[in-house]
Amino acid sequence: MIGALELTRLPPEAEALRAPVRAFLDEALAGMPADRRARSWLGFDAAFSRELGRRGWIGLALPAEYGGGGRDAFARFVLVEELLARGAPVSAHWIAERQSAPMLLRFGSEAQKRLHVPRICRGESFFAIGMSEPQAGSDLASVRTRAVRTASGWRLNGQKIWTTNGDHCHFMIALVRTSGQPEDRQKGLSQLIFDLKTPGITIRPIRDLTGDSHFCEVFFDDVELPEDALVGDEGAGWQQVTAELAFERSGPERIYSSIVLVDAWLAHLRAQARAQGSGGRTDDAAVALAGRLAAHLAALRSMSLAVTARLAAGESPATEAALVKDLGTEFEQFVPIAIADLLGAGDEPVAAELQRTLAYITHFAPTFSLRGGTREVLRGMIARGLGLR
Repeated sequence: MIGALELTRLPPEAEALRAPVRAFLDEALAGMPADRRARSWLGFDAAFSRELGRRGWIGLALPAEYGGGGRDAFARFVLVEELLARGAPVSAHWIAERQSAPMLLRFGSEAQKRLHVPRICRGESFFAIGMSEPQAGSDLASVRTRAVRTASGWRLNGQKIWTTNGDHCHFMIALVRTSGQPEDRQKGLSQLIFDLKTPGITIRPIRDLTGDSHFCEVFFDDVELPEDALVGDEGAGWQQVTAELAFERSGPERIYSSIVLVDAWLAHLRAQARAQGSGGRTDDAAVALAGRLAAHLAALRSMSLAVTARLAAGESPATEAALVKDLGTEFEQFVPIAIADLLGAGDEPVAAELQRTLAYITHFAPTFSLRGGTREVLRGMIARGLGLR
């Protein structure tokens, strides 16, 4: 049953992190145009990630024993909020810190934890996720990529698709079938971790409508892996990957994907007001939209922070996280449509940087309701959490 999402205030010790992060970003992002910053958690910059690691800002909420910051979920909320609000290029370490490290800490062997998590926290090791497959759509349970046991470990064959930064990452954690048939659905699935430079692995970038190529296809042809490539228990892959997706859906990143565009548009409105002088009149439709976006974002942020409070309390609010993610992506997709309609209806010149930012978000926005679980899948989860199905 879905639990309560109670209004939550950030603790003072978490808020104290905001000022040094802002000061760092003022310098690190100086001169970076909005259309580049709009890529944010798809913006790959290994040097930037290493600098975050040097400052102790990767794995902030992970155990100090494994190289993390030993802080709580509230501190991570503040850090992530500032990084995304400013459009910092966090893609290099993003998946490793948000999903792979927590998953390894929960299900991995001690050797896997010791090997990988400290390097993730230092910004030295980047991870890709091998979940989606061709022809499967959002049906994650129809995995066909297969690993069979050998005398020395596993032999892997198959294909993954829509693998973010596959061509730049060092390791992958993949959901594969280790027994049974695709018709068995969730049964017989396991997770394997391996170096992406292992012989037999081919990675091909996919260019999207924006001109970027951060998604990849990954092919496995008789890839020989050691026995200790298995993460957790054989056959427990479905339960493990479900827990991993809860990490992916629970953070503030699900409400800020369009925020750089909002800021660029507000700067455009302020520039218009200055050009008109004291006698100028602000467009009523623009004021109404700005107010609507601010109110919507404030409500979503409160919900996301409430989910964070549940996580800080050691709970696993999977249904609540799905609800925030679903509502958040609706907001993220509404932003470029609404701003484009207003700009198109006016006769004022629009700066090229704002045009490029709007074009990028418009082209990429359809993916917001796909990544981390499609809208239909999430609403099914929410319905089950409410006891409606």
